[in-house]
Amino acid sequence: MAKASTSLRLRQNATKVRKDVRKKETKKGSKQQIKTQENHPSPLLFPAGDTAFKAILSARFCAAIWSHITDCDETFNYWEPMHFLVFGKGLQTWEYSPEFALRSYTYILFHAVPAVIYHKLFQPNPLLIFYFTRCLLGLLAAFFEVYFYKAVCREFGIHIGRVCLVFLLFAPGVFISSTAFLPSSFAMYMFMGACSAWWGQKYNLAVFFTALGSLLGWPFAALLGVPIAYDMLVRLKLYKDFILWAGISACAILVPMIAIDSMYYGRLVIAPLNIVKTVFFLYCEWVLNFNFIWILSLLTPILIVLYYFFVPSKQKSTLTLPYWLSLSPILLWMVVFLFQPHKEERFLFPIYPMICLCGAISLDILQKLTFRIWSLLKTVPQGTHYLDKTMFIIYITLIITSVLGISRIFALYRYYHAPLDLLMEVNKYPLDFKVSEKSNINVCIGKDWYRFPNSFFLPNTNWDIRFIKSEFNGMLPTPYSSLENATSIVNDYFNDKNLENPNVYFDIDKCHFLLDLDLGRQTTLEPNYANLTDRWKIISTYSFLNAENSNQFFRAFYIPFVSDKYVNYGNFSLYKLNIE
Repeated sequence: MAKASTSLRLRQNATKVRKDVRKKETKKGSKQQIKTQENHPSPLLFPAGDTAFKAILSARFCAAIWSHITDCDETFNYWEPMHFLVFGKGLQTWEYSPEFALRSYTYILFHAVPAVIYHKLFQPNPLLIFYFTRCLLGLLAAFFEVYFYKAVCREFGIHIGRVCLVFLLFAPGVFISSTAFLPSSFAMYMFMGACSAWWGQKYNLAVFFTALGSLLGWPFAALLGVPIAYDMLVRLKLYKDFILWAGISACAILVPMIAIDSMYYGRLVIAPLNIVKTVFFLYCEWVLNFNFIWILSLLTPILIVLYYFFVPSKQKSTLTLPYWLSLSPILLWMVVFLFQPHKEERFLFPIYPMICLCGAISLDILQKLTFRIWSLLKTVPQGTHYLDKTMFIIYITLIITSVLGISRIFALYRYYHAPLDLLMEVNKYPLDFKVSEKSNINVCIGKDWYRFPNSFFLPNTNWDIRFIKSEFNGMLPTPYSSLENATSIVNDYFNDKNLENPNVYFDIDKCHFLLDLDLGRQTTLEPNYANLTDRWKIISTYSFLNAENSNQFFRAFYIPFVSDKYVNYGNFSLYKLNIE
């Protein structure tokens, strides 16, 4: 009873504090004014929820339209199975073979259902379904980012909240991950929701979002819920609440997920368990995707310690939690995953928002430390707030990080968007040249197979992507079977050792179109098709970065009128069989 009473008092006290803070908020206008937790003598301006939502949604729709597909795993493990669920045709990878069953069709269906409804109602071009789905992902991301932003404002203060918002808007990492069709992106949405609910002491919602992100999305995201579990079980002794909502979440998510996946695979399948047993990894292009924000986030633990010892303040924690607990998810994630052998950028997607938050916190503490040094060296009038003397730090940092972020985003689009642009040319071909929709057309690709966006870029289901032999000698995806039980058929050409299967390759003599990137190198298996004019005719060409022969800085960041002098391009071309 004593423990229950203590737990109840903790929650009541925290609720009272939150209500006191909320009473200070103004709900009218595009901007709100409230006093910060540091008792700033004059109100601070910060974007209201609706204003923040409009700004974030605009950024996410830009990402949906302009961002290229950075990882072939997104293409072949998510867009292709979704294309199969929508149109009955697509490429299958070994992860979807019933023998291994590493991926969940439930997660694919979560995205495919809106696409199917859109397809049935309007019969759009498949390419429009691709961008429709991406925009839905951007909308979902925007909802959770605004929820996260408002929670940061309440828990960490308005000043940190508005800086975090700017970081979210212009960070290339968030730009890339927000509309990526990947479980790690979905886990990022859910982690934002879980943290926001946790900081607001909505523990049932925090547990549910954590379960949704780890079970339906990425199993490793459960690690980010450990601090929430610690808070509930160790600090607040909320045993019943934790067990109850963990059970409810498992039943609501895992049971239907097992049922759906088992139906598709033709046997009992628990996809999250299978993938945990197979892989354990992490990596990211930290500096490029977050520039100085990443460095600031790394400094957060050190700066918090300095803040505790050298800045006199009554506030040494967030609104309801100690700093170390509020920020422990990112520290836990980095400690566990940083030293794993297999590393890819998408493995850090779930903590991208927390990187922005930590960067904002570090910047705020740097302001306080600067003001403290200033006050020791020079007499400061009584009542002077640290923001009155240190806002120049914010302005300089936000300008630099935002400019670098925009420059990086433009570089990604300018240097790597060619495959999508080229496939758009393929998509227009039947209309421009009056090709019958019933014609069976083979679009072939060789060494650049991993740059293929996905089958939604093909005009209709009579067009097929085919792989021709190149110097690559690993395992490639293969078309799903046309039989009704295609998802439950075990194919002998799939393996988990990346062993090549020669039967996958298509006869180049049967290709109608060819996609190839010319970087000035050629071999017997990878000739320069531009020179084979008697057989192939170039229809369209787009520039694609030749990274090896380009300046490291200018290939990472785009500066108008300057970058093109220091980078080299290859020609990504669409060839048509020359039958004239």
